[in-house]
Amino acid sequence: MKKNKDFLRIIVENDLKTGKYKEVITRFPPEPNGFPHIGHAKAIYINFGIAKDFNGHCNLRMDDTDPVKENTKYVEALKNSVKWLGFDWGEKVYFTSDYFPKLYNYAKELIKMGKAYVDSLNEDEIKEYRGTVTSAGKRSKYANRSIEENLELFDRMRKGDFKDGEHILRAKIDMSASNMKMRDPLLYRIRHAYHFRTKDEWCIYPMYDFAHPLSDYIEGVTHSICTLEFENNRELYDWILDTLELKPPRPYQYEFARLDMNYTMMSKRKLLELVEKKIVSGWDDPRMPTIAGLKRRGYTPESILNFCEQIGIAKANSIVDVSQLEFCIRDDLNKKAPRVMCVLNPLKVTIINYEGSEEIEASYYPKNVAKEGSRKVPFSNTIYIEKDDFAENSPKGYFRLTPTQPVRLKHAYIISCEEVIKDKEGNIIEIKAKYYPESKSGQDKSGIKVKSAIQWVSQKEARKVEVRVYDRLFKSENPKDIKDINPNSLRIIKNAFVEPAVIENKIYERFQFEREGYFYKDPIDYSEENPVFNKIVGLKDSWTKKKKISNDKKEIKKPLSKEEKKIFERYTNNLKLNYKIANILSRDKQLSKLFEEVLSMVNAPISVANIIANEVAKELKISKTLNFTAKEIAQLAQMIESKTISSKISKQVFEKMVKSGKSPKEIVEENNLTQISDPAKLEPIIDEVITKFPENVIKYKEGNKKIFGFFIGQILKATNGKANPKIVNEIILKKLKNNE
Repeated sequence: MKKNKDFLRIIVENDLKTGKYKEVITRFPPEPNGFPHIGHAKAIYINFGIAKDFNGHCNLRMDDTDPVKENTKYVEALKNSVKWLGFDWGEKVYFTSDYFPKLYNYAKELIKMGKAYVDSLNEDEIKEYRGTVTSAGKRSKYANRSIEENLELFDRMRKGDFKDGEHILRAKIDMSASNMKMRDPLLYRIRHAYHFRTKDEWCIYPMYDFAHPLSDYIEGVTHSICTLEFENNRELYDWILDTLELKPPRPYQYEFARLDMNYTMMSKRKLLELVEKKIVSGWDDPRMPTIAGLKRRGYTPESILNFCEQIGIAKANSIVDVSQLEFCIRDDLNKKAPRVMCVLNPLKVTIINYEGSEEIEASYYPKNVAKEGSRKVPFSNTIYIEKDDFAENSPKGYFRLTPTQPVRLKHAYIISCEEVIKDKEGNIIEIKAKYYPESKSGQDKSGIKVKSAIQWVSQKEARKVEVRVYDRLFKSENPKDIKDINPNSLRIIKNAFVEPAVIENKIYERFQFEREGYFYKDPIDYSEENPVFNKIVGLKDSWTKKKKISNDKKEIKKPLSKEEKKIFERYTNNLKLNYKIANILSRDKQLSKLFEEVLSMVNAPISVANIIANEVAKELKISKTLNFTAKEIAQLAQMIESKTISSKISKQVFEKMVKSGKSPKEIVEENNLTQISDPAKLEPIIDEVITKFPENVIKYKEGNKKIFGFFIGQILKATNGKANPKIVNEIILKKLKNNE
């Protein structure tokens, strides 16, 4: 598979060229606390793929630092997923627990250097002392303990002398740091719990931020590739390695955008909830976004790797449409899967003028002459067709069988309806038909014109199968919890029929059932006595089609009522809202009421209106209910007004608020999303961008002032949208003028 040269590969290539490293070593370090999902597939693809491309090695490491949630079952699931996707970790699987003695000694080194201390504040006090994004934190009084006392307490923590939460080891860095992760972060916690590998040997466990860089260093990792949520952790990653003065070569952390997909949940905690509450049959339920679930449904490794290739490696988070994943499996199976006939909802057809039986030769790949393979399809005077393929009163554009319209049986003959048989309730139970002997497919001399061909199976030879038709697990595009479950995500058909070759042919596992979609022999429940097929995907993207039809129906808005017009005029004249925003709010009582409520808390009408008319309105369309209040919206608007965050970042904060239920303040603090307005911090970034694009500086000098916008965009991209556009504008303008 040919890969584009993304920003990570450019970094790796440059590091090898400059001699920074002799060999590339990456790592895939999951927590063994659940089954890996499609998001992990992307991480596997990136880490193992980059190592392979540069003739390096990727370590599979289990980050087993939380004994409460981890076990061997999850370790095996992770190994199986990596192997199934076609990657090899070599002879050894690494475990962070293998390094517990070394990590413990590294922690003691930090204590001896005066860079770590044992804190005895409780959890609430630690949170309170941390400060906020706009105010410095307060260091614990226990930070004044002597090195000797800290070493003694840490040793007693190791021996198990204290209860969970009684003490904790912290790094001693800077309680006023703008990056909240640097405010004396936690390094070790007490946890009296059985570990699936080390058993009861340890009762203190390192935190991820401490174990991660040191495990990378111990293993000789060169490029530690993480998702964007660990961007703020990078500063601590570097601090730990630099403070311990570890000998080079040392690893460096780089971040890429994680995979988020609509109609899908990526939280292992939420997926575990689905399993534990038996909403799904297990981690490998074919509706789950886990690799095991996708595998059981019938997805191929190639389709998932192609999907990862298509979505690419980016620096900015975005939501991928699940239809793109479905396209990849459809595209893969279109070339591979043999075409056969299946009837899911059978209707008996008796051909009154046909006698005897025959076998019709039919290609498995009728539209691909390059692929060979065929089977013999039994034909007799009693067959099954799909109930939907007959209509007594047909709508316009219906080209299948009707009392007056003949139809072709795929690979076989043309038939016409002679009589419709019904039961006492008036339901159609049988069709009496006749066939045209000279109409055989490929040899048709009948002269009869038909516009479609339908699938069928011979009643006597057909094999009865169970078919499980899967749809998207969640009905909402942006599901927040298990209440968003799609009640129609699984439909079990017990009385479907397939042609005998589907069961008798042992070569194929996946088939295209003509006009129905792609299906897979369930790897657990399938047997020749009880054949079970999972629907992988339909032949067409019906969801996107439905969405397009909905979008194509342009909403015709009625004129404003007298009351709405009064509200609209107040919004535009008094509050200075723009026409479009005022129009949205004045027409919707729920939005208008919320707008007024938030406005009573914060005097920021334009910011509030924009949030409600755009973000809140969109969320209500998706989920119908909100898991936040006017208070949180007011807090978000206030942060925009005070320039704590930019308008661009506010959208990210809103998305996280919707998913997590946390307040904007908490989200900004946890993710270090504060807007960068300090020229001293922005100037080095701007200098780097200007130096990187000298040709664009020349274009600007030559009079192409549109290039100015390009530089603004690059700075915002480099700071993930956190740079204050106004300050950036002023600095760039000044620097470009100096270059003229």
